[in-house]
Amino acid sequence: MGGYFLAGRAWKFEDDVDTDAVIPGRYLVINDPEDLAKHVFEGVRPEFAREVVAGDFVVAKRNFGCGSSREHAPLGLKGAGVKAVVAESFARIFFRNAINIGLPLFVSAEADRIRDGDEIEIDADEGIIYNRSTGETYRTTPLPPFLQEIVAMGGLVEYTKRMVRSA
Repeated sequence: MGGYFLAGRAWKFEDDVDTDAVIPGRYLVINDPEDLAKHVFEGVRPEFAREVVAGDFVVAKRNFGCGSSREHAPLGLKGAGVKAVVAESFARIFFRNAINIGLPLFVSAEADRIRDGDEIEIDADEGIIYNRSTGETYRTTPLPPFLQEIVAMGGLVEYTKRMVRSA
């Protein structure tokens, strides 16, 4: 991902955070990421939309993004300034939707060791998470180069536009 580090505060969630918890269904009529951001985690962590800072991370345990296939969930996270999501595992459709809109995801079996509010850094190329709050280091699986390129270009639409222009 271009040899860069991502750094910010962790917002911790548990297992099975579904897309309705990320963006409640009543907001699916909104398509603007910044407007969606006002409602991210509204029902489960109402303070999130007010307190999240650009560059923060969402960290969860297993099966993050399960439930219905709605691109609004990763779009709202990106609109809120969330830099990336770290989890033990992701629902497949959420994973693809996030990559398609340019939101990086990192799978780490040790995500449960990161606490709410910890300051973390991710070396996206090396697949290392540094927990600045505890001094611990965790492994993450780097995205394959093809997906890194899609994320770096801001998502699948921009990636496709550039590929068509260069053809």
